[in-house]
Amino acid sequence: MPDRFSSYILSPTSPATHGFIVTPSDTIDLPEMTRAIYVGSGGVLAVRLLSGQTVTFAGVSAGSILPLRADRVLATGTTAGSIVGLV
Repeated sequence: MPDRFSSYILSPTSPATHGFIVTPSDTIDLPEMTRAIYVGSGGVLAVRLLSGQTVTFAGVSAGSILPLRADRVLATGTTAGSIVGLV
């Protein structure tokens, strides 16, 4: 299939080209640093950002895409579900 955008350079603001299921964990890093995180079932999302800072987002709506560079979604504090890491 032709890809009209194949000659464009990917950047952090480009649309995602890959995704993976996220299982929240307090000890295991995600397989890749995210470009964004999709939350399928709303709630609270606790993440460790690229800087190493831990941030908790309360009241995340189902279907939200958060533009976060995160290396871990923490089990402690996360009530959101159906989470997908986007790269």
